[in-house]
Amino acid sequence: MSFYVERTEEGQNAYKTFLIEDPKMITILGNEIALKILKELGKKPACPMDVARSLDVREQTVYYNIKKLEAAGLVRVVATEQRSGAIAKIYEPVASVISMKLFPSEPIKDFKARPAEIDFLRPFIREGFFDSLIILGSPDPHGKYRSRASDGFCAINLAMFFGQFTRDYRIPFYKLDTQVREVDLEKNLVVVGGPKANIISAKINEHLPIFFDYSEELREWSIVSSLSRKIYREKQVGLIARIDSPFKDDKEILLFAGMGFRGTRAAVLGFIRHLDQVQSGNFFNSKVIAKVVRGVDIDADGIIDDVEFLE
Repeated sequence: MSFYVERTEEGQNAYKTFLIEDPKMITILGNEIALKILKELGKKPACPMDVARSLDVREQTVYYNIKKLEAAGLVRVVATEQRSGAIAKIYEPVASVISMKLFPSEPIKDFKARPAEIDFLRPFIREGFFDSLIILGSPDPHGKYRSRASDGFCAINLAMFFGQFTRDYRIPFYKLDTQVREVDLEKNLVVVGGPKANIISAKINEHLPIFFDYSEELREWSIVSSLSRKIYREKQVGLIARIDSPFKDDKEILLFAGMGFRGTRAAVLGFIRHLDQVQSGNFFNSKVIAKVVRGVDIDADGIIDDVEFLE
């Protein structure tokens, strides 16, 4: 995905842009009806019949232009609906900005211009504001398993990573799981640690596409994937997951967890070093943001310093 970056007095704005590679496509955009259709679909995804009514033009004209826009890659089908015994396709534009590169040139390199990451990190970070609550497991014995969390230190790396994209935040921006109240759960959450040592992680475990399972017989934890049907038991394996919050509509949760410190560290490292791979979704279902990583000690110093993606 390409982005159009706009600098204003308030700061930097980035928009997803459709990059035109064939100059002939400009003729499509020169059609006044086609442009009106794009703008109408930009307000709200709709079927050709609804667009025709809104623009007060013949339905066949809208069908014709939408087909050309779809063939050019400017619009896409996002859903289907049953309409009068037939299936109606619902369309939306692929981007609000269209651009074309005329010839190769020297780019302006700006480390701060990271629109892909900023886009993915919403709603946890909005317009430079950290709109989330980080929840760490308490270091004291607590919860069903009376465990002490040892992976809270991983949140230091997370905080430094989020700090690259933020200008402001609300204090406190983190709490121990034992300090969390019902009202806190109505926020966007960043949960660090598995269900053994983090009460909130245990609360969301049943909502995860890849979840933690405890075997009374083996007296050990494992990570179970409902996507690949695989089971992971290695201590250096971690989970990165992003889900809709079960506590509050329109809020989301990011989870970084392992069966101990090494697994959680691997999850955090995978996220901050390979966010592009996290964004691509699970190997078995790209629409699901849930990745399993294995920590790797590259320099053999006993500390995990990179990861490999297992799914």
